Formats: sequence, C-alpha cells, structure tokens
Amino acid sequence: MHLKKVLGIALTVAASSLLLGACGNSSSSSKDSGKETLTFWYGGDADTAVKPIINKFTKQTGVKVKIQSIPWSQYNDKLLTAAASKTGPDVMVMGTTSMPNYVSSKTLMDITSAVKKDSALDPSKFFSGSEETTKFNSKYYAVPWYTETRVLYYRKDLLKQVGYNSAPKTWDQLYDAALKLSKRGKNMYGFNVDGADAAFGFMFARQNGSKLLVDNKPEFNKKPMVETVEYLNKFIQNGASPKQDTKMSIGQSFGGDGPVPMFVSGPWMMAGIKSDAGLKDSQWGVATLPAGKDGNVSNMGGGDLAIFNYSKNKSNAMKLLKFMSKKENQLTYYKNSDSMPTLKSAWSDKSLSDEKIQVFRKQLDNSKPMPLIKQWDQIGVNYLKYWEQVSLNKADPQKTMDSFNKQTEELLNK
Repeated sequence: MHLKKVLGIALTVAASSLLLGACGNSSSSSKDSGKETLTFWYGGDADTAVKPIINKFTKQTGVKVKIQSIPWSQYNDKLLTAAASKTGPDVMVMGTTSMPNYVSSKTLMDITSAVKKDSALDPSKFFSGSEETTKFNSKYYAVPWYTETRVLYYRKDLLKQVGYNSAPKTWDQLYDAALKLSKRGKNMYGFNVDGADAAFGFMFARQNGSKLLVDNKPEFNKKPMVETVEYLNKFIQNGASPKQDTKMSIGQSFGGDGPVPMFVSGPWMMAGIKSDAGLKDSQWGVATLPAGKDGNVSNMGGGDLAIFNYSKNKSNAMKLLKFMSKKENQLTYYKNSDSMPTLKSAWSDKSLSDEKIQVFRKQLDNSKPMPLIKQWDQIGVNYLKYWEQVSLNKADPQKTMDSFNKQTEELLNK
C-alpha cells in the first residue's frame, strides 16, 4: 500500500531551473474595471473547495479574486518560477514542508506585525504543531489553514480474533497483534511498515526518544533511532508486514479478509475505506498511535496561507488571508474538502463530532511537523535508501545508520 499524501515537493534547484517563465499571470495583482483583482493560487481543484469562500469574500469586501487551480505535482515548479521572476500570486497555499525553502528565499511576506496586532491570528488559537510551520527565527510568514495528522487504522473484527478488544496501545502490543494476525495464512499480514514515506520512520524514532536533529546535527546513529529501525525491521523479517508495496487498493488490502488489517495514515484514507472496502462501520476504527518509550507523537502536515513578498496589493492580500483564516471559513473548507481545521475552537462544531474524526482531534494534541529545514526532503529521500538496505538486504542497522548519519552531516555542512 502506498499511503502517503504529498503536500509539498523539495526545493532543490539548479540555476537553470530558475529561468524566468510564465506563471499564469503577468503581475501579482491585475486591474479589473479600475479595481485591484487579487490572484490566489491553490494546489488542487479550487472550484468546490475554495471558490464558495472566495465568492463570500468578494461579496463582503468588493475585492475580486482570480483563483488559479494548480495540480500539486506542478505547484512547486510554478512557485519556483514565480520566486525567480518576482511575479506571481498575491495569496497562496503553502504545503507545510515547503515553508523553510520559500522563507529562506524571501518569497513570502513577513506578517509578524499583523499576527501580533490581530487577535484572530493569535498563534495560541492554533494547534502548536501547525503554528510551528509558520514561524522562523521568531518571525511569522504564514497562517495555519488546514492540518492533518497520522493515526492507526485497524480492523476491529480481526483484532478481536487475536485477543484484542481495542487497538494496540503500545509498541509491544502493536508487534504482538501484528504477528498474531500474520499467522492467518499465506499473504496475510498484521501491520504495514510504510517503506515509501520517510516521515513514518522518523515519527516512530521520535516515539522512542530520538530528537532527529540537535543544533543542526543529525542523531540518526544514536540508540533511539537504531532501536527504531530494528523494531520496524522486525515486522518485515518476521512476516508481520509486507516487505514492499503490495500494489493493492485500500479495498483489497483493508477490506474483505483484511490482508493488511492495521496501518498508519491520515484522514484522507477515510473516504476510500467507506467507499471501497465494503465494511460495516462497526468492523473498523481509528485510534491514536501506540506509544513507544517516549510517547505516541505523530507527524503533522497540512497547508498554510501566505502572501507573496512581491505582491503589489499586500493590503487586500492580508484581508483575504485573515478572512480565509476565520473559524467559519475553515469549517466551510473542511466540509468542502475534508481538510481539517487548524483553529482549535473549530473542533467544537458538530460537523467534526464523528467519533472517528475526534480521534484525529485527540492525536493533534500530540503531533508535530518534521524538522523545518530546507534539506529535510533530501534527508528523507536518503533515509529510504538506507532503510531498504536493512529491510530488503538485511544490512546491519547500526552500521547502516552510521553511514546515513555521516551522509546527513555532509549534506547539512554544505
């Protein structure tokens, strides 16, 4: 199963990729019948998710907004060209993992003064992990807009068959349940160790006490990380997890006999299970992650709203940013897209009262983003290569992590 959702692409660019090019609009703000028209960039199809909110903004303020929907696969390239040419949108959605790259390139406007003056943008009103993605060197460059975290998906009926009346609560229970479930027969597993998502391994390492980086120095060859690799590899080597992507749909892997009855993923998997798995609501559930030695911290992702630093209409751009950040508009966006609100107060709304959705709310209190440095995406790519050496080629975890740590040191010191 490939359970990763891509919210951003690494900013690793040679000079040739910074050539000036068309970004879909000739200036940050265009003139329309004598009035300024803002340009808003959105990753994905904006018609259903965003357009109703934008239309309400225009009705209330008189400020027109041109929405440009851009596939996520092309979004980063568009932003790169916009940054190079200093010609792009006024307001844009930023994948949280992309924030460090564009802050360092001065593509995003410093909105610290607005954040401090406007109580609606008070950072304490947002989940701390979401707020963390907008703040760099004590300055704010965006407002958290939607968030997501990872939880444990599990088949209640199948877990009961191996003696678990509730989801595993610890690492030991997770492994025990997975191993028992894998004994059901050929091509039957217990848990999916995601070898395609570096954040999966790093998340487990944090649960085991790893800081990942300390003072910009990697700690991947220290005991907490090495123990984590050994723990996850145990699932693979003992048949409790598939070694690689099974290429099955969620309906095939999680539905029916449940070849993979437990996995970690985000809220986007809910709709697919409901539509494709053919399961009764009572047959499956979600739970906060099982805890390691240092708790059950999860990975947080999502999207932030930022203003293009070269916008020619920053005043109205700020109005749009504030408007879209309001509780009622975050809730509208959730109802249109299933993307969860970053405002803690929004979670009291009845649209988020579902028992399964509230599990995500609970996990959000103990979720944090991956380290917010511009080299992190490349570090993740490198980690997956070393993980494969252990999981597929049975390389020694300590020696492998020693090599990975050395490579990361060299990358960070460039």
